[in-house]
Amino acid sequence: MGLRSKLGLIFVLVSSLAILVLCVAVYTQAQSARLDRTRSFADERIQAAAESYDRSEVPVFGARLDDPDLPPQLRDAVMNGKRATFKTAAPNAKMWAAVGVKNGRILSIVQDYDVNDPSMNALRRALIIGGVGTVALVALGSVIAAGSLSRRIVAVAGTARRIAAGDLDASAAGAAGKGKDEVQALATALDTMASSLRGQLEAERRFTADVAHDLRTPVTGLLTAAELLPPGRPSELVRDRAKVLRRLVEDLLEIARFDSGVEQADLEHVGLGAFVGSAVGRLRMQQSLAPDSVVVHRLGREETISTDSRRIERILANLIVNGLRHGRPPVEVTVQGRTIEVVDHGNGYPEELIAEGPRRFRSGVAERGVGHGLGLTIAAGHAKVLGAELTFGIAPGGGACARLVLPDSPETES
Repeated sequence: MGLRSKLGLIFVLVSSLAILVLCVAVYTQAQSARLDRTRSFADERIQAAAESYDRSEVPVFGARLDDPDLPPQLRDAVMNGKRATFKTAAPNAKMWAAVGVKNGRILSIVQDYDVNDPSMNALRRALIIGGVGTVALVALGSVIAAGSLSRRIVAVAGTARRIAAGDLDASAAGAAGKGKDEVQALATALDTMASSLRGQLEAERRFTADVAHDLRTPVTGLLTAAELLPPGRPSELVRDRAKVLRRLVEDLLEIARFDSGVEQADLEHVGLGAFVGSAVGRLRMQQSLAPDSVVVHRLGREETISTDSRRIERILANLIVNGLRHGRPPVEVTVQGRTIEVVDHGNGYPEELIAEGPRRFRSGVAERGVGHGLGLTIAAGHAKVLGAELTFGIAPGGGACARLVLPDSPETES
C-alpha cells in the first residue's frame, strides 16, 4: 500500500470515527430531550389532576386512584412524600406520573411512550445520510490531498534517482513544488547534498588532472634516467617502479580526458568475435601470459559492428588484467552477438562496486587485492564514450563477471 492509500485510509477512518461519535451524541441528546419533555408533560398533568382532586375529589385527565398496575419504584417514591415520574422499559414503554393526595391515597396518570417516534426516525435517517455523505466527501478530499503529497514525494524521489545516476544539476526543490512543508525541506536538503557532492567531484577531477599534468614531465625524466643506470638488480627495481609510476600518470591523464568531455569514438567496422580473439592474443604477448590463463569463447553468429576497436581493446585489457590481478585464472572471455563477458574465478566484485559502479582511487575489498581503482574506472569511461553498457556482477558459478553490451550505433560524446 502506497503513501497515498495509507493517508487516505487514515483520514477516512479518523473522520468516520469522529462522525460516528458525533451522530451518536446528537441522537442520544435528542432522545434525552424527548424523554425530558414527556416527563415534564406527565408531571404537569399529574399536578393539575392533584389540584383538581383536592378541590372536587374527582380525578381528571384520566387519572386513577391507587392503580394496581402502578410500578413499585414509583409507589415507593410517592410513599416517601415525593411527586415522581417513571418510564417502563420497551417494548410496551409507558410514562407514569404519581403523587400523594388526601386520605393517604395515590393519584397516578399513565400514557404510552412510543419508542418508534416519527421525528426520531427522521432524525436517525438524517444522521445516517449526513454521516455517509460527509465520510464520502472527506474520503474524496483526503484522496486529493494525499495524492498531491504523494506526487510531490514521488517527484523528489525521481530527482534523487537522477542525482544518483549522475545528473547532479537536477533540482529536487523544483520537483517538490511551492510551500514550506516537510517535503520542501527534504527537497532543499537533497539539493544541498547534490551541490556539495558536485563540488567534491569537481575538486576531485581538478586534482586528478593537475596531478597527472604536473607529474608527467618529471616521471618521464625519471624513467629516462633509470634507463641509464648500470645493469643490476637495484637498477631493475628502479626501472620497474618508474614504469609503474608512468602507467599511473597515463591512467590519470586518460581519466582527466574523460572528465573534460572531449573524447570521441573513432568508428570502424569490426568483426567482434575475431577482433576479441586477436586482442586477447596481443595481451598475452604484451603481458607474457600463459596460454591457458585467458580463454576466449565465441558463441552464436559472428557480429560485424561499427565501433572504436582501440577502446574495445582497452576495455578488454583492463577487465582481464583486473581479473588476473585480483581474481584467479583462468579468465574466461565470452563473445555472443554484441555482448562480451569477462569472468574470473576469484571472490567476485565487492557489493559497493556492483551497486554504484567503479570509482577512482577506490580499490576492491581486501580479498580481491589492492589497487588504485583506475582500471575499471577507465574501462567504464571508454564504455560511456562508445555508448555501451558496462555492468559488474557475480558470475553464476562464482567469481567476478563484467558484461559489456555494445550498441547498434555508438552514441559518441562530444
